[in-house]
Amino acid sequence: MTSVTIRDVAHEAGVSVATVSRALRGLPSVAPATREKVEAVAARLDYVPDPYAAHLSSTGGHTIIVAVPLPGQWYYAQVVESVEAVASAAGYDIQLHVAGDDQQRRRLVEDVLPRSRRVDGVILVDIPIEAAEVKVLLDRGVRMIAVGQPTEGVVTVAVDNVQAAREATSHLIKLGHRRIGMLGGMPDGPTRLSIPGEREAGFRQAIQDAGLEVDDSLVFNANFSIGGGADATRELLKMENPPTALFCLSDEMAAGAMQAARELGVDVPGVLAIMGFDDHDFAEAMGLSTVHQPVFEQGEVAVQALLDAVEGRPYDGDRVLPHKLILRNTTETRGSR
Repeated sequence: MTSVTIRDVAHEAGVSVATVSRALRGLPSVAPATREKVEAVAARLDYVPDPYAAHLSSTGGHTIIVAVPLPGQWYYAQVVESVEAVASAAGYDIQLHVAGDDQQRRRLVEDVLPRSRRVDGVILVDIPIEAAEVKVLLDRGVRMIAVGQPTEGVVTVAVDNVQAAREATSHLIKLGHRRIGMLGGMPDGPTRLSIPGEREAGFRQAIQDAGLEVDDSLVFNANFSIGGGADATRELLKMENPPTALFCLSDEMAAGAMQAARELGVDVPGVLAIMGFDDHDFAEAMGLSTVHQPVFEQGEVAVQALLDAVEGRPYDGDRVLPHKLILRNTTETRGSR
């Protein structure tokens, strides 16, 4: 008789493998109703965790490296958590490596990965590496999957940042806004990410598509932080002709914009509409309109693709996951939804 796997439980319960793993291990961030459903399905199917997988995990065999540039940021923490949940269920440990600057990236690419014989693969989360470096690593048998940052020669899991930003900005234009500012730039530190540029490109395309011109005096570097968003918004609102809407390339910057508007007594969205990007955990509580990207699912898809490669199963090429515009109180006036 074929034993029941964690994938069987996930399919039957209509949730992800990571959610099953977290629910059955009693980890937080699982809704009580979902936990009860997973536990009931597992009991009904007589699911028993694989003791061999648990042994592999506890003894340090079967290891996956997860490399991130900024481990303290919400997005990266979410991806790492999802990778860990799926990897653990399959009997793999993870090693977290920080590669947020050129020196750390060089060490990862030139020292850690080529010499990690007990490591089965690596998930690069927004880690830019050159095509020549990718070739060297692939030639040495290093299995790699990328999340977010496009990486030539490596299967990448991401959302379409250009299109998502374009849709968000277009929505502001449809609401009647013509002076639209943008909070973007780069996170603090030499991260060399392409994603901020992709989102800015979508912002500019939407404005040009509407027959408008981008006013670069309304484009600020806010360092992808709450403080940066607040500082930039204060400057924008002090202008003689301030913007009537802001598109922020992250929810952290949008939260800062909301803070600055509140301090200055500026009504949101009546005087200033604010749109974020990510759908952070706090976005719903704050009533923040934003672009939802499936952050947790990006990690799940990436680690599953890597495990397929490690275990000799066919796996898909690049995966573009769906995004969704979430409209809340910071853009929509009462009765406009």
